[in-house]
Amino acid sequence: MPRVNRTAVLSLLIVSSSVFLLFQLYYYRKYVSKQLGPHILNPAGHPTASHVQWQTVKKFLVLAQHFRLPLFLADTAALSRLSQDALRQRDRLMREPHCSFLCTGRPVTSFALHANLWKYDPGFLLAAERKGFQLLELRGEDPRLASLDTLSGEKIPLHFLFRLHSYIIQVVFLYERSGNYLWHGSLRLKANVDRSFAPFKLLDYGRHAGAYDRPELILTVLDGVDVRVPRNITRFLMQQRHARFLECRYRDARNFLQLYPDDSSAAAVEFRRKSKSLLRLAAHTLAHLDVPFWLSSGTCLGWFRQCSIISYSRDVDIGIFIKDFRSDIVSAFRDAGLSLKHKFGKTEDSLELSFLNEDVKLDIFFFYEDGDIVWNGGTQAKSGRKFKYIFPRFSLCWVEFLELKVRVPCQTLDYVTANYGATWSVPVRSWDWKTSPSNVQENGVWPMVEWAELIQVY
Repeated sequence: MPRVNRTAVLSLLIVSSSVFLLFQLYYYRKYVSKQLGPHILNPAGHPTASHVQWQTVKKFLVLAQHFRLPLFLADTAALSRLSQDALRQRDRLMREPHCSFLCTGRPVTSFALHANLWKYDPGFLLAAERKGFQLLELRGEDPRLASLDTLSGEKIPLHFLFRLHSYIIQVVFLYERSGNYLWHGSLRLKANVDRSFAPFKLLDYGRHAGAYDRPELILTVLDGVDVRVPRNITRFLMQQRHARFLECRYRDARNFLQLYPDDSSAAAVEFRRKSKSLLRLAAHTLAHLDVPFWLSSGTCLGWFRQCSIISYSRDVDIGIFIKDFRSDIVSAFRDAGLSLKHKFGKTEDSLELSFLNEDVKLDIFFFYEDGDIVWNGGTQAKSGRKFKYIFPRFSLCWVEFLELKVRVPCQTLDYVTANYGATWSVPVRSWDWKTSPSNVQENGVWPMVEWAELIQVY
């Protein structure tokens, strides 16, 4: 029997195995990798950016789930990719190694954390560092204590930024506020912070503080990982675009009240109680109609100047853009228990509604956009005289007022100054709505033949 050359056989086996492995690699790169959502290997044989991002997000979510972080996906690009159809097909997506949603092509993925449901755990941050994540923790003042004369000085976490392989995971902390809404703080960098740590201009959250209704969350599977998302994604994204929040100027308000102490009489206390109840009712009614509004006139001045209602104003004032007018507004307020006191003007010109609840009046002024200004109208019932109040254009921001989440013009100082002049910080108890405002103009007279329709007093 011929003797076998072991060296030759071993060499043959090595060559055969090498050829087979090269064939597998060629087949994988040419055919299999093209079927995967985020091409795992690029033509040079290296992991693609999508795959690196996918692995980064997965590693973070596994860690977050281990430490039971109450997270949900808040990334605007990822959520924009989602649809009800995609959610219905999540079982199919779970079986396929795609990264169709979490790999957005952006270097940042954002999550929100319900801060009231999580006790700060340094162990989570230590574990993240052991997994290779670099951390930038950003803290700020707790606004829930801002109305107190003495602050504890303790700062709360506002944003976590985790960096791995040049990708950023942003965790924005959402805190419950007394107006039954969620709030996050702005992202402010101290002088010693490395500006190159993250692409700060690309972050979804932090450019300014924000306010949100509490979203209902559902657990789903995206790109093979469990993640919570808002049930109503469209509504959440809409809120994100209009979430900007302004904090009341508590320090200035305290200084104001030292100069002009608030009225503590029983009548003033009762008026503030009724005003809060009326504003809550108005907010609920208009929210049901999906009609946005903001604090206007004296009510807006009260928030801006003293973070409270002006007790001698005797009414509550709100503004609505005429484009948001609905014909069923009157019936909705009547159904809510308010009585219509007067209706002036028409939809095309100077519309104004006034309702009564107990003995407190709710004035609704409708605003008309005209070039670089907006204006609302006023009508004197006994003469038919018309007035116009001019304001610079403005956008709307959320605020907390009387423990309610409501809107004001973001450019509040300009708005208040237009209406009350440069001396807005000085209380004026004697006020004539026809002559006192700085922005009032005569605007003609309603034709007498139209008075019955345009000047209705009840």
